[in-house]
Amino acid sequence: MELSVLILAAGKGTRMKSILPKVMQPLANRPLLAHVLKTARDLHSVKTMVVYGHGGDVVRRHFEADELGWVLQAEQKGTGHAVQVALPQLPTTGKTLILYGDVPLTSVSTLQILMNQVRDEQTMGLLSVHLENPTGYGRIVRNAEGQVQRIIEQKDATESEKAIREVNTGILCVPNRHLHNWLPRLGNNNSQGEYYLTDIIAMAVADGIGVRTSHPAYAWEVEGVNDKLQLAALERVYQRQQAETLMKAGVTLLDPNRIDVRGNLSCGTDVEIDVNVIFEGEVNLGDNVRIGANCVLKNCTLGEGTIIRPHSIIEDAVIGQRVQVGPFARIRPGSELEDDVHIGNFVEVKNSRFNQGAKANHLAYVGDADVGARANIGAGTITCNYDGAFKHRTVIGDDAFIGSNSSLIAPVTVGEGATTGAGSAISRDVPDGALAVARGLQRNIERWNRPRKPGK
Repeated sequence: MELSVLILAAGKGTRMKSILPKVMQPLANRPLLAHVLKTARDLHSVKTMVVYGHGGDVVRRHFEADELGWVLQAEQKGTGHAVQVALPQLPTTGKTLILYGDVPLTSVSTLQILMNQVRDEQTMGLLSVHLENPTGYGRIVRNAEGQVQRIIEQKDATESEKAIREVNTGILCVPNRHLHNWLPRLGNNNSQGEYYLTDIIAMAVADGIGVRTSHPAYAWEVEGVNDKLQLAALERVYQRQQAETLMKAGVTLLDPNRIDVRGNLSCGTDVEIDVNVIFEGEVNLGDNVRIGANCVLKNCTLGEGTIIRPHSIIEDAVIGQRVQVGPFARIRPGSELEDDVHIGNFVEVKNSRFNQGAKANHLAYVGDADVGARANIGAGTITCNYDGAFKHRTVIGDDAFIGSNSSLIAPVTVGEGATTGAGSAISRDVPDGALAVARGLQRNIERWNRPRKPGK
């Protein structure tokens, strides 16, 4: 049976105390709904629909690149009503898996087991879970033979029904033909005056349709998010799962409780990661890479044997083999460090290329530059790449030596094997092998017109 996925995501999330819709609250730096949509993609559904309501424009804009069917639930009248408004978009054949935009961590394997319960139109699947404290959840009511008969909500339950510990997760897999039959018949004669999706269970029993249950491997797979406390708790669950996956793959984590993976992290063999490291976007670590404590890595690739010392930040960069960075270094977007490069403490590199073996070991800023192989950049050196309106490039040749506290005023080229004297302000090209010393007396130019962009 072809699979459709319907995600209910219309809730406002009042308890979040946020202007963001609930399904846009971030878990591992991605909206809750993004996690559910990824699960739907991994299940290879032929059609994925999202029922949206509060803050719908924000939600739709964020996911406009996804091929989704969007259904507006203008008034929130319960889960049954949410599926009712989606009926015109649901096929009449196949089956539909109903998920929730604020339940982000349900595993693909758990859902596959649930969907495998529904092989024909004579069965439907219900995901339930046993809880020590079932307060607030709808209870699964079974007959003496253990067959599911109905679901009773907490507010409508008797004392004996409240004692039941098997509860409804809300996640269902139902043949579409039955949804088109049952949903128009839902009523709202209950304490909340809402249309409960769970009422279709009793309809299934009355029609002789078997209700088959399955259970998640972990209770947190079906936990929803209603406030920031629950969001933080699921964040820790998610991060622990990432840590366990990494360790099973052979990565050494000095403390698995202190790592945050907010994207996709791939690692080679014998990788070591110290505490409080954050990974964002797409990060690839080669064999024998070591990451020191308190580093942030975003959208970057690190080659074999590279060492990132503590308190360093790397973003949108490519780093070769046996490179050393930090401590307290920042590699900004557009930078490329070839093999055996050294970037030391309090060095910032932006949109620059360091060729093999080049070094900037202390207190330097290198922006919009090409640094030759084996060149050495002394402490306190800066490339003056911005004239107030435009960026300009600095070129430093192979084996050049830049003296401490040099200012390289771009656009400028320092030739191969050339040297600049410490404290020099270099504003003219330096020939290969030459020594440039620029320590002239201060001269003030009155009525100086700083370069400006056109129209400014």
